[in-house]
Amino acid sequence: MFSWLNNNQSGEPEKIELDPNNIPAHVAIIMDGNGRWAQKRHLPRVAGHKQGMETVKTITKAASDLGIKVLTLYAFSTENWKRPTDEVNYLMKLPVDFFDTFVPELISNNVRVNVMGYTDQLPKKTQKAVADAIEDTKDCDGMVLNFALNYGSRAEITTAVQEIAQSVQQGQLKPEDISADTISSHLMTAPLGQYQDPDVVIRTSGEERISNFLLWQIAYSEFVFMAPHWPEFTAELLTEAVYEYQHRKRRFGGLTK
Repeated sequence: MFSWLNNNQSGEPEKIELDPNNIPAHVAIIMDGNGRWAQKRHLPRVAGHKQGMETVKTITKAASDLGIKVLTLYAFSTENWKRPTDEVNYLMKLPVDFFDTFVPELISNNVRVNVMGYTDQLPKKTQKAVADAIEDTKDCDGMVLNFALNYGSRAEITTAVQEIAQSVQQGQLKPEDISADTISSHLMTAPLGQYQDPDVVIRTSGEERISNFLLWQIAYSEFVFMAPHWPEFTAELLTEAVYEYQHRKRRFGGLTK
């Protein structure tokens, strides 16, 4: 299985080899640190976002090669509209540039695009780029590249509750029949089926926050926080995160023997 060399604390190369039978099915990444990466280099923040887009391409192919079934990337949150207008405009243009250049590679790697979030609130050109990418890759049956775009978990849960309440109001559902599965089925990850809950969440840039990301779905996810900023993230670091995941004991609230 895929392995790589890493410098351990002694400075000696260390060979890491993954267990092919314990690859996380769903990996979710909070791609943090684009702006700080740029500022460290005395570059405008948008330069960090541009480099971050190239990292998305690298990590998508690496995740597919590892056998990951779903890669969810937190691309733009419902709170990111508060950023400076120039930066938001640039971020809205990124999906257009990204899909324009990367869709052929996604197809050649058998990767299907999915997008969750309030996409109807995005600029028309961004909406079209998203819709075209989904359509162009719809026949791919390998890894799902799932973008959280204009997504916020509290808004998602609120919308789900409103939908369920409407079903109750219309007599289609009894309150006592509402279950955890009912709620999950109304969330934006529902189309991912058995893979809707991430096995592991990775956050880059050294920050240790959830930031309104998949609050329901990550109830039993493992967390891996990594220091490099997102533009510095590599296939080797993804492998390191998966390796760390493989050495966790997932109890799901119970005990292991």
